Amino acid sequence: MSNRDALSSLQAQVCKAFETQSPLAIVGSDSKSFLGTADEGTPLSTAGHRGVVSYEPEELVLTARAGTPLDELEALLTEKRQMLAFEPPRFAPGATLGGTIACGLSGPRAPYCGTARDFVLGTRILNGRGEYLRFGGEVMKNVAGYDISRLMTGACGTLGILLEISLKVLPMPERELTLVRDASASDAIELMNRWAGLPIALSATCHTDERLYLRLSGPEAAVGEASKRIGGDSMVEGENNFWLKLREHTLEFFNRPESLWRISLPSATPPLALTGAWLTEWGGAQRWLLSDEDGAHISEIVAKAGGHALSFRAGSKAPEASDPPPLSSPMLSIHRRLKQAFDPAGILNPGRLLLGS
Repeated sequence: MSNRDALSSLQAQVCKAFETQSPLAIVGSDSKSFLGTADEGTPLSTAGHRGVVSYEPEELVLTARAGTPLDELEALLTEKRQMLAFEPPRFAPGATLGGTIACGLSGPRAPYCGTARDFVLGTRILNGRGEYLRFGGEVMKNVAGYDISRLMTGACGTLGILLEISLKVLPMPERELTLVRDASASDAIELMNRWAGLPIALSATCHTDERLYLRLSGPEAAVGEASKRIGGDSMVEGENNFWLKLREHTLEFFNRPESLWRISLPSATPPLALTGAWLTEWGGAQRWLLSDEDGAHISEIVAKAGGHALSFRAGSKAPEASDPPPLSSPMLSIHRRLKQAFDPAGILNPGRLLLGS
């Protein structure tokens, strides 16, 4: 595993940009550049700032630089039978730790184990002035007060350039088993919510094409008992890499031309009256919609159901669909005050999350 410290170079570039009021477009591996609006400014690559700073398997804590590829980290963790429990999506080869945390995306295990934000213990960043700042620590007891490290998770680099991230890791489960059964969308939502209330080793759920998939993870005895209690057909271990394909959006469902919407809802919400193809995961709380319906109409229907719709990828007929959604006035005010505090000149990924910011 390569190990390079590019702090001095990165800091010099940010300081110069601050002095000249020149926008910077932060780039890792560019695997998630489709999120939000297009980058503005001079590219600032963090890919050269890489390597594991420390790893304490007994303490379940790993600290690495932002440019470290996820594949390298997971290879290291696998040697100790440990894992990044939030199953971070890559979406392209070479995805880095910094980009993963900056985007805040999590995979199928997230609702049952925690999202990316839940595993961040500490960060080191450069703010928009080029100042080197450290937040949090490497143990849970140090995460106190304003949890700035978790604020950086999902900020897409608009508040600071991630340099190092300390993460809590977890042991790999002793056994995993996937059960499959036929189910309508309504029945699947009801079943997923019922199972979530049971003391079983649940680690992922998904409904697509009238099939419901359930993953059990944990000790051999716990998985065996849960499978008897729930029933269904057992999927051959590793068959078609179903959960990996779901995480990476390479299932057949995602291979369609319509715009892809990521919809967050209360988990027990019945199916919505929107035209398109649906995939439901996270126990019903996260739903993917492929549709050419008007974005404003989709957002309106989802909002009435108590949820939030985000255009994830534009379809072939809707190149404008990836614009970030509008925020309420109070929320917009909070975002702008945070931006002013961390990046007063507005040079870090300007407009990436909020148009006009």
